[in-house]
Amino acid sequence: MVQLLDGKALALQIKDEIANEVRALTKEGHRAPHLAAVIVGEDGASMTYVANKEKSSKEVGFTSSVYRMSEKTTEAQLLETIEFLNNDPDIDGFIVQLPLPKHINEQKVINTISADKDVDGFTPVNIGRMVLGEDCFVPATPMGICTLLKRYGIETAGKHCVVLGRSNIVGTPAANLLSRKGFDCTVTMCHSKTQNLAELTRQADILVVAIGKPEFVTADMVKPGAVVVDVGIHRVADATKKNGYRVIGDVKHSEVDAKCSWVTPVPGGVGPLTIVSLLENTLKAYKRK
Repeated sequence: MVQLLDGKALALQIKDEIANEVRALTKEGHRAPHLAAVIVGEDGASMTYVANKEKSSKEVGFTSSVYRMSEKTTEAQLLETIEFLNNDPDIDGFIVQLPLPKHINEQKVINTISADKDVDGFTPVNIGRMVLGEDCFVPATPMGICTLLKRYGIETAGKHCVVLGRSNIVGTPAANLLSRKGFDCTVTMCHSKTQNLAELTRQADILVVAIGKPEFVTADMVKPGAVVVDVGIHRVADATKKNGYRVIGDVKHSEVDAKCSWVTPVPGGVGPLTIVSLLENTLKAYKRK
């Protein structure tokens, strides 16, 4: 019988823990932690994510600021805003919501963010510290994956973990973290150029899917009893739904779930933990001060 890695329920539990800690700090006369977000343009998914981040920040007692900039914002204007946030002592951490408009160099923007306020964990300094196993801000989605596995008591030591996808935001950091002490997985990273892909995914005790293709992983690619973590999130048109769409992942759950021991639902799996990880990183940045 498959069991759910319920990110929604776990996120509520962790938010309660953070809220209690913030309450205790403010009772002692300290100010609340402050998380800011910068959003350029009006990408629908980005706007939803930033709105959820704002809502979650307020739920745990954080101060939340959002800097909304137009699609026509120049790179120089954005870098100026980042420098302002880097130097504002009242802001503990901030994110620049990706993707950015095409005329702005994403890596240049990321490189400008202060490593001490980089609660997304994307700057070269934090990525470098993570690879070396040093104290750092871990990227939010990989951190969410690790939190799910740890809190649900999934056995990882010595297990074969296959990570599908090699992005800097999910696949690469997730593979790194799961191979480290504390998780101790043997990790295989696969991507769009991998040959005999299904052969490799069928060997996985733990399969992390972040390939960005709707319902890409089918039942014949999964080993019976595997733990499957689906990071994908896609909107597909569905006339039967009130909002006109339904949300699906990178895994074909109608086929795959029956084969798993544990699986993340979509939505309600990794997504809620991504925002919680951002809150945890902000609290950590605040405490460092």
